[in-house]
Amino acid sequence: MAETLAVRRLDRLGVVLVAGGIAATALMPFIYVKANRIAAGKPMLLMQLLPQPSVIILTVLLLLTAFATLFLRNAPARLAVATLCLAALIVAIGLVSTAATPPGSTVARMTPGGGFWVLFAVIGLVISDALVKIRLAPWMRVAALAAYTALLFISLSSGLLDSLSIMKEFSTRAPQFETEAISHLLLAFGSLAIAIVLGLPLGILCFWVPKLRAAVLQGLSLIQTIPSLALFGLLMLPLGYLATHVPLAAAIGIRGIGTAPALIALVLYSLLPIVANTVVGLQGVDPSVRDAAAGMGLTRLQILVGIDMPLAFPVILTGIRIVLVQAIGMVTIAALIGGGGFGIFIFQGLGQTAMDLVLLGAVPTVFFAFSSAVILDAVIDSIRGSAA
Repeated sequence: MAETLAVRRLDRLGVVLVAGGIAATALMPFIYVKANRIAAGKPMLLMQLLPQPSVIILTVLLLLTAFATLFLRNAPARLAVATLCLAALIVAIGLVSTAATPPGSTVARMTPGGGFWVLFAVIGLVISDALVKIRLAPWMRVAALAAYTALLFISLSSGLLDSLSIMKEFSTRAPQFETEAISHLLLAFGSLAIAIVLGLPLGILCFWVPKLRAAVLQGLSLIQTIPSLALFGLLMLPLGYLATHVPLAAAIGIRGIGTAPALIALVLYSLLPIVANTVVGLQGVDPSVRDAAAGMGLTRLQILVGIDMPLAFPVILTGIRIVLVQAIGMVTIAALIGGGGFGIFIFQGLGQTAMDLVLLGAVPTVFFAFSSAVILDAVIDSIRGSAA
């Protein structure tokens, strides 16, 4: 009976996370020591690196985090321990990579192994679980995101991680990285802005005209079933023809490859969530509120602007959140048709079998998508809280 109660006291998520952490520590390489960027490299387990002080400290904090995750019910204490462990993990990978790099070598590469990434994910989940249990206010969640972003920025700017292979790839491509980052964000936010301009009126029209609703939503749903690369390809021929035969189209940058087909495809993919959420949000408004407003003499447009849209806005914003996260991820594929963005590094890395270059494109993409989701979730919850 006592054993059963003890098992029940264990945090179920904690058991899974600790098991994953143990597997990562015991079975997966913490770092790969490579002679060059495409070599297979020598795998090093965390236990093999124990003589190093930073690894000893990390191991102690991993044990404390495991204990806190399994047995500690105090969420702020779990958050503090896990945050210290995350900082120790970043410091350890930086110092280990520096120690493993041969003096004066410019071609050797130190690549984080699967063990590092699993530990990073596990600790991140422990932190996320603690933040959820603390039940932070919406803007406190944004503040927490800013704090952890600052921790990452300090680690990067201090030079601690300069020996890592991904940072060496960045140092040789810093100007291109900045250019592609701007292109990636412009494509993502530009397609979102255009989708909002087109999708909101279309969603309102679908709400007002039920007969039109089914046809529009089914048509937009059909677009979602087309693979993104296939849609890019379908757009290349008509846009190329347009650029060849209409000088004005070519003058404003419309071509068969490049930004134009990528932007159009992203807008087409973005329309369904915005239109559907606009319809759902407007349907969720209590009809009696509209009737009361109409009885007071308000016109249909005044009811829409003053009542319907403010009440439906949280639902519409949820659709915008979906679109933004989706667009940030899909822009990477646009690199295949000359659209630019972080996908340039991903596909270059795949072509050269250089996984560090793949990470240079994948990591910032994940970061921007995750940050956008956290910020927009906070905005949505804040609006709902103020409305309540």
